[in-house]
Amino acid sequence: MRCKFDDGLQVSYSGPLRINKGNEINVYLSPNDIDTDIHGELHEAALHENCSELKHVAEKVIDIVGRNIHEE
Repeated sequence: MRCKFDDGLQVSYSGPLRINKGNEINVYLSPNDIDTDIHGELHEAALHENCSELKHVAEKVIDIVGRNIHEE
């Protein structure tokens, strides 16, 4: 599932989670790096195909892990 928002935030979730916003935010989490409760919320957002739910979870992830976690 991919969502783009008016503020420039882009969120992609298909197992791994990618969150980008220009040079401000660049987060990549593999499925094994995603906390169980966050994974559940991501799964629910994807099931509902709800971008606002996905954005809410992405903002929560940014608060927890920070703004820059690069793909390894």
